Amino acid sequence: MTDAHASVPLKLFNSLTRSLEIFEPVHPGVPGDPANPPEARVYSCGPTVYNYPHIGNMRAYVFADTLGRTLSYKGYKLTHVINITDVGHLTDDADAGEDKLEKAAAERAQSIWDIAKHYTEAYWADVKALNIRQPAHWSIATEYVPAMIDFAKTIAAKHCYELDGGLYFDTTTVADYGRLARHGTDEGESRIDPVDGKRHPADFAIWRKTPAGETRQMEWDSPWGRGAPGWHLECSVMSEALLGFPFDIHTGGIDHREIHHPNEIAQNQAHSCSDASGALIWMHNNFLVDRSGKMSKSSGEFLRVQLLIDKGYHPLAYRLMCLQAHYRSELEFSWDGLGAALTRLKRMLKVIEVQRWKEFEKTGQPAPSSKETRPLPRSERSRFSVLGYLEEFEAAISDDLNTPKALPIIEAILGDSAISLTDRWEMIATIDEVLGLNILKMDRADLRVRPKTATIGEGEIEATLARRKEARATKDFSASDALRDELVAAGVEVMDGDPLGWDWQPVAN
Repeated sequence: MTDAHASVPLKLFNSLTRSLEIFEPVHPGVPGDPANPPEARVYSCGPTVYNYPHIGNMRAYVFADTLGRTLSYKGYKLTHVINITDVGHLTDDADAGEDKLEKAAAERAQSIWDIAKHYTEAYWADVKALNIRQPAHWSIATEYVPAMIDFAKTIAAKHCYELDGGLYFDTTTVADYGRLARHGTDEGESRIDPVDGKRHPADFAIWRKTPAGETRQMEWDSPWGRGAPGWHLECSVMSEALLGFPFDIHTGGIDHREIHHPNEIAQNQAHSCSDASGALIWMHNNFLVDRSGKMSKSSGEFLRVQLLIDKGYHPLAYRLMCLQAHYRSELEFSWDGLGAALTRLKRMLKVIEVQRWKEFEKTGQPAPSSKETRPLPRSERSRFSVLGYLEEFEAAISDDLNTPKALPIIEAILGDSAISLTDRWEMIATIDEVLGLNILKMDRADLRVRPKTATIGEGEIEATLARRKEARATKDFSASDALRDELVAAGVEVMDGDPLGWDWQPVAN
């Protein structure tokens, strides 16, 4: 990377060291050879597909997508893996209880395979709605069970022991177990309670035997009995298979930092016969906090992306809401906050529409379509260096993905009338390659999302507005006001003087 932007190193917060570190890829490529660019290999812990993901779950994937987009922006070839957990994840992350998929299938009297398929497709629909890019690989846990058994065989003799329930990992056989979570220190946020039969409280299942007299829908033969793999095993196996050890970055929610990821690291250490953690950098997004209590999957109508859409909010408003907070900060969800993010997105699109119209008025020629604008390749970004916007953006995202600082740069560019329309849009398209808001690819009308409870259709809205226009033309203002009130009562915002004309009012709660 020889352009000016390469002088800004990418710094990422490594949960393993609790410090910012300059990203240095394991596979640096060949300097000066565009056919062999540096590669960034990233693994993200994916969903357990026993239920719909809630919006707090999806914050992790907006974060991982922003990381991947940033790596691409910085010139790295990105190889991103997200796993689908369709077996092995227990109802208690600390290694107790039933398998989540088996439990869901039993409760709903459905095939476990059908359960997994349905909720995987629901998750993928949310990925698409939030404009999250497709990874290089979706790794499905059940497709790697033979590899999991082979992995377990390599560590069983030195690091594991058998109980009636299956094969367990002895955490005292690896160096500094739990250092990611800071177990045993004041910094550690999690403690693991003792469980009968284990040598040590933190030991965890590598393989769980099917109890005598029971049959699981998902079970396989193994040297430790017929059963299923432990949840932690799958990520070690799939990350090594698809990315190799060591790889660059492992991401997940901050809850994974306390049990799941320390257990992954322990397995990786055992498998490599070293202190290597598998990934060089471990990154964790903080929680989305919901004071209403509706985020829990046990709450009935819990907060998921489809619920936001049903209430009239475009899903990219939620993406923007996530980007307005740093990924390592807690983000409190509120309908007012989501509404403010939607308004911010609408305002940006409105500015673009107004600028196109003003350009037409000034030149008499149709303004260029923003939708045809393409992001600038790295080699061309320096021609805007005198303006400083792209340099400011580069500095923000290179500082541990500081999206709250990066977002206002778009608004500053839109407000800079000294820059030509084409140049403005080229810079915004380049920045939005990282933010993923589709700012130049949408019209404001695309943000119109019909609330599920709406009782009026768009044709009826347009007809009512036409009658209102006639009433205003004849100065029948009482009729005009009555028609406006009728639309407001139906959840429609009338916007006099705005070319868009009207918009849905989202249902807050």
